[in-house]
Amino acid sequence: MSEHFEAPEGGNKKIALLIAILALMLALAEIGGKQAENEAVAKNIEASNLWAFFQAKTIRGTTVRTASDAMEIDLAATIDPAARERMQKRIDGWKATAARYDSEPETNEGRKELMARAKAAEHERDDYKAKNENFEIASGLLQIGIVVASASIITGVVMLAFVGGGLGALALGFMSLAMFAPHLLF
Repeated sequence: MSEHFEAPEGGNKKIALLIAILALMLALAEIGGKQAENEAVAKNIEASNLWAFFQAKTIRGTTVRTASDAMEIDLAATIDPAARERMQKRIDGWKATAARYDSEPETNEGRKELMARAKAAEHERDDYKAKNENFEIASGLLQIGIVVASASIITGVVMLAFVGGGLGALALGFMSLAMFAPHLLF
């Protein structure tokens, strides 16, 4: 082999240090990816729960509206003023309940508010999934970089160490994307 492809004296120590740095970066990428994956699952559960609550409010609202409509028909056929008054009070109460099911800003549990909360949880879930994708790519690049840098020690081909370092730099880019711009590529 020519001289510029062989490891210089003390080069193995530098390559071993490169491998150690790549391994540290790999550990950080794995931690970041696992955290993002766990958060994505948690946000998916939160969104599912909110959508189930939304559906329950929809069913309750439909039931109350149906009862109100049916009683309005009965009200039209009722002659007794006291019965009419009781029926009208009941109808008004049901309509108020149905309106509260649609929007309840005080408790943030009306259908309108639940929908907004569920969509926000879905958006956060998607952010964490994109972060995880970037961390996964970074992990793969770092694993390959470690293997290639290790091969440079065995073969004495310094160029492999540079390739391993380049893969590490590329992985660092993906880790940065995961942290600051997860949707840039995904």
